[in-house]
Amino acid sequence: MNEQKEMTVLNISVGADAERSSNISTNNSITDDGEDFNSARKNFIEMNRELRYISDPYYIRTVSMSELYDTVYQSKPPLIDSLLYPGVYLFAGAPKIGKSFLMAQLAYHISTGAQLWDYPVHKSTVLYLALEDDYRRLQGRLYRMFGAESVENLFFSVSVNSLSGGLNQQLKGFITRNPDTRLIIIDTLQKIREAEGEKYSYANDYQIISSLKEFADNNGVCLLLVHHTRKQQAEDKFDMISGTNGLLGAADGAFLLQKEKRTSNTATLEISGRDQQDQKLYLVRNQEKLIWEFERSETELWKEPPDLMLEKISQLLDNEQSEWSGSASELAVLVSEDLQPNILTRKLNVKAGRLMNEYGIEYTARHTRNGSYICLKRKM
Repeated sequence: MNEQKEMTVLNISVGADAERSSNISTNNSITDDGEDFNSARKNFIEMNRELRYISDPYYIRTVSMSELYDTVYQSKPPLIDSLLYPGVYLFAGAPKIGKSFLMAQLAYHISTGAQLWDYPVHKSTVLYLALEDDYRRLQGRLYRMFGAESVENLFFSVSVNSLSGGLNQQLKGFITRNPDTRLIIIDTLQKIREAEGEKYSYANDYQIISSLKEFADNNGVCLLLVHHTRKQQAEDKFDMISGTNGLLGAADGAFLLQKEKRTSNTATLEISGRDQQDQKLYLVRNQEKLIWEFERSETELWKEPPDLMLEKISQLLDNEQSEWSGSASELAVLVSEDLQPNILTRKLNVKAGRLMNEYGIEYTARHTRNGSYICLKRKM
């Protein structure tokens, strides 16, 4: 009897649902709104599932290869092409070898945009923390090197807080007041870590550079840290950098300035980094102006071959048309690329930085209910 009651209730329920469903299906009010509701519900369920995963203390945030290709990551254009990029770099050399003069040279060229040796330079504001100098010495040095013509976007300071005393906040304040700042020179690293304690270990060195790198990455700047080398020679010249391997291990790259003889006017500058080719430059010091002049390079720089698609996009945005937007299919036709729309979009995602750096064209992708669109804009 109980089973019969249960079956009866069940049948009534099913019948009611069926009738309700039938009434709804004959109602002309069903539109795309139903699909939107289902889509929103699905997104809500997926979001809740993701939140539960994230709250798991052992959760690992991952990105699939497809997600990598389908994402446009912010470009990090160089400060000096093939030489200096955003991030944290060590600039090491023996005491009194001429590091500070080369730092002043880099600062001046980047603040003016004037080419340095054979390397194109991108103009920006520069902050030079000359922590082992005073303003009188800086004045005399700069006048001898560059003459009486001054630069408005090159700033100096001879005293700042240590890392533990609020240096990051000071630098952030300067960047807020000067948002086009892209280079901060800290001369020397030892001056800002003096209050960090006497303990020098791999972990300590790595932590110091890592915290500076986090600041540099978050603010899109290059921190160039002047440091010393040891007296002991090493098979790998970069092992001569004073301290543990934690310094170089956490940094994006390093410059090593060396002389064969202290009295010599010639030196080598070796460069190693994540974003550029290893190089060895031979420099000669101008005795009158005390600037470093380029003599030759031991390594010929590799240049990425031209990309025909980017060339055609540049031609598409001529002087009369500085912006374009449309679908990937439409763009493929305009630039004569025999590619599937999703492959064209992924190619642009990967090459967005090069499109901006070499052609001055900003690329973005928009996703709407009606489809995906590509936006191209030539920056003035």
